[in-house]
Amino acid sequence: MQDSAIAKPQATRKVPRATNNPLPRANDTDTLALEILEKLTYSLGKTTSVARMHDWMDATCLAVRDRIIDHWIASTQKVTKEHSKRVCYLSMEFLIGRLLRDAINNLGLSEPVKQALARYGVDLDLVELLEPDAALGNGGLGRLAACFMESMASTEVPAFGYGIRYVHGFFRQEIADGAQVELPEDWLAHGNPWEFERRETAYEIGFGGKVTMVEEPGRPPRYVWRPAERVLAVAFDTPIVGWRGKHVNTLRLWSAQALDPILLDAFNSGDHIGALLESNRAEAITRVLYPADSHQAGQELRLRQEFFFSSASLQDIVRRHLQTYDSLDNLADKVAIQLNDTHPAVSVAELMRLLVDIHGIEWDKAWEITQATFSYTNHTLLPEALETWPIHLFERLLPRQMQIIYAINADLIRHARLDKGLDDGQISAVSLIDENNGRRVRMGQLAFAGSHAVNGVSALHTELMKETVFRDLHRLYPERIENKTNGVTPRRWLFECNPDLCKLIEEAIGPGFRDNIELLAELDKFADDASFRDKFAAVKLANKQRLAKVVEERLATYVDPKAIFDIQVKRIHEYKRQFLNIIETVALYDQIRSSPHLDWTPRVKVFAGKAAPSYQEAKQIIHLINDVARVINADPAVRNLLKVVFIPNYNVSLAEIIMPAADVSEQISTAGLEASGTGNMKFALNGALTIGTLDGANVEMLEHIGADNIFIFGLTAEEVANARANGHMGQPVIERQPLLRAALESIENGVFSENDPGRYRSLAGSLRDRDWWMIAADFQEYWNTQRRLDELWLDRAKWNTMAVHNTARMGWFSSDRSIGEYARDIWKAGPKSIQAIS
Repeated sequence: MQDSAIAKPQATRKVPRATNNPLPRANDTDTLALEILEKLTYSLGKTTSVARMHDWMDATCLAVRDRIIDHWIASTQKVTKEHSKRVCYLSMEFLIGRLLRDAINNLGLSEPVKQALARYGVDLDLVELLEPDAALGNGGLGRLAACFMESMASTEVPAFGYGIRYVHGFFRQEIADGAQVELPEDWLAHGNPWEFERRETAYEIGFGGKVTMVEEPGRPPRYVWRPAERVLAVAFDTPIVGWRGKHVNTLRLWSAQALDPILLDAFNSGDHIGALLESNRAEAITRVLYPADSHQAGQELRLRQEFFFSSASLQDIVRRHLQTYDSLDNLADKVAIQLNDTHPAVSVAELMRLLVDIHGIEWDKAWEITQATFSYTNHTLLPEALETWPIHLFERLLPRQMQIIYAINADLIRHARLDKGLDDGQISAVSLIDENNGRRVRMGQLAFAGSHAVNGVSALHTELMKETVFRDLHRLYPERIENKTNGVTPRRWLFECNPDLCKLIEEAIGPGFRDNIELLAELDKFADDASFRDKFAAVKLANKQRLAKVVEERLATYVDPKAIFDIQVKRIHEYKRQFLNIIETVALYDQIRSSPHLDWTPRVKVFAGKAAPSYQEAKQIIHLINDVARVINADPAVRNLLKVVFIPNYNVSLAEIIMPAADVSEQISTAGLEASGTGNMKFALNGALTIGTLDGANVEMLEHIGADNIFIFGLTAEEVANARANGHMGQPVIERQPLLRAALESIENGVFSENDPGRYRSLAGSLRDRDWWMIAADFQEYWNTQRRLDELWLDRAKWNTMAVHNTARMGWFSSDRSIGEYARDIWKAGPKSIQAIS
C-alpha cells in the first residue's frame, strides 16, 4: 500500500474551548478518517505505507474510543449530579466478546467508520475480525452478565460491573486426535485498547493471619484482622456503550499485583526465582478463570479469586459512596449490589466486616444495611454447583469472615427455631454450615440469607428453587424468592450478527423495532406472505453459506448449506445431553446405511463447546463426537446425507456466525436442570426452530412462540424427579428400543474408536445403569421428534412460516425487559420510566 495512492481526508481540526469538557467529536467520515490516521501516526507510530491490519484495528478502536469517552464522561457527570442510585453487578465472568463492532453499532458509526477506512484501502469487516475475544468467561453465566451490562447502559440504568481481569481466561480449546486439549488464551498479549488502568484505584486484599479482640472502656469489643498476606487489587475500567450512545456504564475489572514486585534482598543474594515468589503468587489470582478445583491447591486459588474481587469491589463501593455521602446508613438507598451466582457470596461476610470492624457500625444495623443492599441471582439447581468450602480452608484463608459467618448463622438458626418453629431437620437444611459432609460453608445459603431478594432466571427454575435447593429457606422467608427470566441483547444477537435479516425486517415493519424490540411482533403477519418468506429463507441460506465456509476453513470439511443445519453449541455437560444428540446421530447413520433406498433428509450436525479440564465425562463426550464425525464424514455410503462437525474453541465471535445459520436449535437438557438458557433465545430470535425439553426458558418460549412453532419432547421435571426417586434404570428401556440398543452397542464395541475399542464403555454403561440424565428414557421420543423435523423440511413454505413466527415472537426475551424488571422490582434504580412499569 503506497501513500501516494491514498485519498487524503478533507477535514479541519476543531480546537476545543478552554473548559472542563472538550467539544464532542464529530462523527462525519472526513473527521473519522483524519482521526484514525492521527491515531495510527501518533499513538502507534506507524505510517500508512508500513501499517499492518492490526495497526488499523488499534487505530480504529482508539478513534471510536474517543467518542465513547465523550458519552462516558457525560453519563458519569449526570449520575453524580443527580445522586442516582447505582447498580453494582458482581460476577466472576463477563463474556463481552469483541467490542469494536458493538461500539460502532451502538454509536451509529458503522457506515462512517466503514467509509473512513475505505479511504485507506482498508476493509472494516477484516479489521473487526482481528480483535481478540476477551477471555473473561466460559458460558451462559458470563454472556448473560455481558448482555445485562449492555442493556443497563441501553436503558440508562447507572451501573458498575465488577469482575476479574483474567490474563488467560478459561482456556483456548484445540482438538488433537479427537480429544480436547487446553492451551492458554492470550487475548491480552498485544494489549487492550478499550481499557483504562486506574492506578489511583487500588486496594489491599488480605489473606490468612489472626483476629484479635480489642476492648476499650465504655465501648463494645471490636475485632481487628491482621492478615498474614496482602496483595494489591488494581482497577482496569472498560466503558460499556448503550444503544445510540445515550448512556455509558463502567465495567471495572481487578488485576492482582504484589505489594513488592521483587524481593530485592533475595535477588541480590542469588535467589532469583525466590525473589519473584510473592509476585507470582499474587498474579496467579487473576491469571486463569476457574482453576481446576479437583485438588486442594486449586480449591484454595478459587476461593482466593472469589474473595479478592469481592473485597476489592466492596471497598471500592464503600469508598465511592463516602465520597458523596457522610454516612453508610443510606448505602442501600444509593447502591444495589447484585450477586451473579454464588461466586461473590463471600461479599455478604466481607461487607459486614467493613461496616462493623472498619466503620464501627453496630451489628444489627450493619446486617440491616447488608440485607437491604444485596440481592442474589441463582443460576443452577445442581447441588454440586452451589458452592461449598471446607471450614478448615475458609478459616485459614479468611478467619474474620468465618467468624462473621458463624455469627450470621447463629442469628439465622435462632430466628428459625424461636420465631418460625422449624425442626432440627429443617434447621440443618437452612444452616450456613453443612455439618454432614465434612463441615463446609454453604455459599448459596449465605447469599440467600444476606439478600433482600433472591431470583431465579426462568419461571420453571424459580418454582423448582422453592421446592428443591432452597425449600426450607423459602419457608423461612416466603417473600424473598422471585422470578426474573433471562434475556439477550438484540443489538448484538440480531442487529450485529444478522444485519441482512434486520434490513429485511425493517423493509417489512419499519425501523421502530431497533428501539423497541417487542415491535418485532408486527412481523408475525408476514409469516404467511410467500414473497417475504422467500426473502427470509434467502437470508438464512446466505448465513449458512458463511458458516459452511468457516467449517471448511477450520476443519477441511465440506457441508452442504442446503441441508438442515442442526446445531448444539454450549458448555459440554452431561445434563445438557450432547451425548443424547450424538447417540441419535449414530442411530441415524445406522438407518441411512441399512435403508439407503429411503428418501432421507440431508442433515448437518454442528457441535461446539468446552468441557471443564477436570470433567472427564464431558471430555469423553467431545472425543466421541469427533470420533463419530471422523467415521461418518469419511463413509461414502451416506452420500453427504449426514455430516457431523465439532468446531473447536467456541466463543462469542463464533456464536455470532453460528446463531444466524441454524435451522434447528438443540435445547435438550434433562428437564429440571437448565436454569434458563440464553442460546435458546438467540437461535429462535434468528429464525431457528427449537427442539427441546420442557426445561428452563423453553417453557416460556413455548408460551410465547406457540406450540405449533416449537418441538417439545421428553420427560417433564416432575417426571424426571419421580423416575429418579423410583430407581429408574436404563437397561430395561434400552432392551425395548432396537435403535438405541444398536447405537449403544456400536459405541461400546469400538466402531468409532478402533484404536481403543473400550474407550466409551463406561460412558455407555452409565445409561445401562442409573441413566441419571434420562438419556435412554427420552431417546425414542427424541428420535421421533427429529423425524418430524425431517418431514417438515420437505414443506419449505411451512418451515419458513414457523421460522418467521419464531423471530417475530421473541421480542419479550430481550435483556432490556429483564433489566427493566430487576430495576423496578429489586434494585429500585434507573430512570423513572422503568420504575413506573407495572
